[in-house]
Amino acid sequence: MKSKEVISAKLVQDARQIIETARKNAVRSVDFCRVQMYWNLGKRIFEEEQHGKKRADYGAYIVKSLAEKLEVEYGSGFSERQIKFCRQFYRTYPIGNALRSQLNWSQYRMLIQISDPDKREYYELEAVNNSWNGRELERQINSQLYERLLLSNDKESVLAVARKERIPETPQEIIKDPMVLEFVGLKMNSVFYENDLEGAIISHITEFLLELGKGFAFVARQKRIMLEDDEFFVDLVLYNRLLRCFVVIEIKTGKITHQDLGQLQMYVNYYDRIEKLPDENPTIGILLCAGKNDSVVKMTLPEGNKTILASEYKLYLPTTEQLVNEINEAKELAKKQEEKRV
Repeated sequence: MKSKEVISAKLVQDARQIIETARKNAVRSVDFCRVQMYWNLGKRIFEEEQHGKKRADYGAYIVKSLAEKLEVEYGSGFSERQIKFCRQFYRTYPIGNALRSQLNWSQYRMLIQISDPDKREYYELEAVNNSWNGRELERQINSQLYERLLLSNDKESVLAVARKERIPETPQEIIKDPMVLEFVGLKMNSVFYENDLEGAIISHITEFLLELGKGFAFVARQKRIMLEDDEFFVDLVLYNRLLRCFVVIEIKTGKITHQDLGQLQMYVNYYDRIEKLPDENPTIGILLCAGKNDSVVKMTLPEGNKTILASEYKLYLPTTEQLVNEINEAKELAKKQEEKRV
């Protein structure tokens, strides 16, 4: 009687990987064919407009008439609204070879509705670089990621990172203020404690790391530190592979105080002196708080501080108007402080 042979687990794992990769590529191929189809439709409509009657309403007439015929035969994917998107798609991306196979039609439909070309390019590049799906891209656009990064960075550096022309060198290039944590499911006006927010963040750690920015990896929660006979617990410890440093986060559900900043500074010092390897960069500390006083932060921390950051969190997606107002207020405050120094 022959003994029963067992195939290796590695073979099974590799076979599964081959199948899953092929399936994903097949879906991506179908999605991109759809993108090309809508682009070609937009191109053909545009050509018809150029060769047709020189009337302002002629383009609208073409779209409406074409949709009436196509929708009956091919369904809602060719409604008047979709046909308008096709025309807008071609006019926004007139070079077919520049279309990205990693992006599907729903993502391109979101991108073409962004009028600012720099902002549109940023989201396009980051969607590809980070393999964002449609939902993640929509969330980043709605949370005003681009505008929040511009609060502490200039446009050229933000785009250079997205284009992979340079690697982020400072915490300010990655970490956003404010941070938008609507995914944790807590209400702004309800009563909750710091461990409630911490627990909600851990339950949504993937979304939290996405919100934080590029290169973050989870290390520990409630990391215990012993200093002689006293013990302390760091709320969250992360690592950023781009900045090559530890990132310690303290969570506060109220307005920060100088004691909070002092505590965070102690944790940063501990990681710099005990945990950090010689070839790693200085530890970054983030105080995640419901409200902050920039003057308290400035006066508590040493001049030239680059490693301790305070970032407000919001439990809802701010409107563009709300965020623009906050950005303008922050810039005006920074301008006044600069004028006082001079």
